[in-house]
Amino acid sequence: MFDFIIRNANLPDGRQGVDIGIAGEKIVAIEKALAATAGEEIDATGRLVSPPFVDPHFHMDATLSLGLPRMNVSGTLLEGIALWGELRPIVTKDELVERALRYCDLAVTQGLLFIRSHVDTSDPKLVTVEALLEVKDRVKPYIDLQLVAFPQDGYYRAKDGVDSLNRALDMGVDIVGGIPHFERTMDEGKLSVEALCRIAAERGLPVDMHCDETDDPMSRHIETLAAETIRHGLQGRVAGSHLTSMHSMDNYYVSKLIPLMAEAEINVIPNPLINIMLQGRHDTYPKRRGMTRVRELMAAGLNVSFGHDCVMDPWYSMGSGDMLEVGHMAVHVAQMAGIEDKKKIFDAVTVNSAKTMGLEGYGLEAGCKADLVILQAADVMEALRLKPNRLAVIKAGKVIARTAPRIGELFLDGRPASIDGGRDYVPKI
Repeated sequence: MFDFIIRNANLPDGRQGVDIGIAGEKIVAIEKALAATAGEEIDATGRLVSPPFVDPHFHMDATLSLGLPRMNVSGTLLEGIALWGELRPIVTKDELVERALRYCDLAVTQGLLFIRSHVDTSDPKLVTVEALLEVKDRVKPYIDLQLVAFPQDGYYRAKDGVDSLNRALDMGVDIVGGIPHFERTMDEGKLSVEALCRIAAERGLPVDMHCDETDDPMSRHIETLAAETIRHGLQGRVAGSHLTSMHSMDNYYVSKLIPLMAEAEINVIPNPLINIMLQGRHDTYPKRRGMTRVRELMAAGLNVSFGHDCVMDPWYSMGSGDMLEVGHMAVHVAQMAGIEDKKKIFDAVTVNSAKTMGLEGYGLEAGCKADLVILQAADVMEALRLKPNRLAVIKAGKVIARTAPRIGELFLDGRPASIDGGRDYVPKI
């Protein structure tokens, strides 16, 4: 009856000591003491088994390009954009493909099997689009890659920006993107949101827009995005990424804005690592954190998911492809340290992000796809604290990556011989 069974697993919803039965590429049973055998079994030994991690906001065309053609000396968003503008005209398709594939290798070892990447359409040659479409096809057996047509230099601001974005969509890019706060004027930003939502409605595509990635409290394109979402009947199919201006907005205005966003069913995608690194650069002290109002947006019922955004590129010199690193930072910067808070943070890098990407068959229930990750942690709280090793990564019922447990050896008289990850020193309650 079963091809694969994972025994003695803990699940993110708190269930403990359950067995997961897999037949073919589907989960067919989740219960205690599953009375069956299988061709392959793994004993999870009371460790956390999760659906794979999901990154709904990334820039795969720029990843691993750190230092090309030079380093971002100021560390600012604007210098990063300028740097990418220098690299983009000289980068080759083969270089883009090679770096993206290397990043996908890393992602698999981290249990990250679903990625939405923005692809810059500002250069009319569209080498970036050609490269990422090839990567999407090549990684299809192990990573679901969605692509967003992203006019990095502005839909109206960039020369041939309108035509280039339309051609990218004609080539097979999945999603309509935008960056209204980078247009020359606030009015042109508003017009770009209106035009891009209209294109999405006409083509039957989702929208994912870099929106108000600024400290300016008057950058209010998310209001236009929500209104246009309702106007075109795009509810649930639109994402507003970053939204950092909300950290600077007047509270009264936000009390009007959040219900509008909820009415439009906007998917919200903060990027904790990059937002707190790049925002607040013009502040002395007090210095703004740079992340949007996560707790308030969640409380209003909006679907909030976290993105990694960048790994070793012109904007961010760090990163590891680990969505638990993203969640770990979110716990701190959003000040969400409670047990229920941490469960919500974990959801934001798994099930919420899956909803943002519209993934079908994702989850940990009978009938879902057999895509799973076994972590060296007992529960969600421990996973966010430790960012543990992924002991096994399973795609369509097959193990596609393994990492050995992190075991620390001790050579101390009268003390244990080893420490297992984190479970051997947790508080005794």
